[in-house]
Amino acid sequence: MSDGQLNEDDRVSGRIAAQPVVLLSQHFTAETVTPLRHLLAARVTAAGLSSHDGDDFVLAVHELVTNAVRHGGGSGRLELRQVDDVLVCEVSDHGTAADTLPVDLPPSHVPGGRGLWLAHQLTGALMLTRRPGGVTATVSVCVTRQTAAAVAKQSAAAGADSMLDAPAMEGEQE
Repeated sequence: MSDGQLNEDDRVSGRIAAQPVVLLSQHFTAETVTPLRHLLAARVTAAGLSSHDGDDFVLAVHELVTNAVRHGGGSGRLELRQVDDVLVCEVSDHGTAADTLPVDLPPSHVPGGRGLWLAHQLTGALMLTRRPGGVTATVSVCVTRQTAAAVAKQSAAAGADSMLDAPAMEGEQE
């Protein structure tokens, strides 16, 4: 498909797919894992991901980066893109992957082996792609934006909480 052409899904739905915006594209090694995590956190926050979901997403990606360093040849590449309200992060390494990649939680007596499982649990969306030159792990998350209804609901809840405290405060004023 060339630029300006729509695929069949776009013609049927009447929508035009947004072009991905690259928010971060960075090579990493063991020495750059921590600075990369901080940079990723800043970009995720700037993209509008809420603090709890943002923290989970950054931790999931950090697990993938750490796996790439430990099991994927010692280095890799991280690419964070935004498509509409979805953040997609790919972590690619240069290692030789086993026939199966363990995404299941290992027994509690086994040290390590929880990185892929944790990334999947934190994002709910982990995809592993085996390539001739290594493995690419992809996670994604929807950027949550508060709607007017959600803000009103939070305001009402905050108002109800303050009403519960009102009698105690009135007693203190006497």
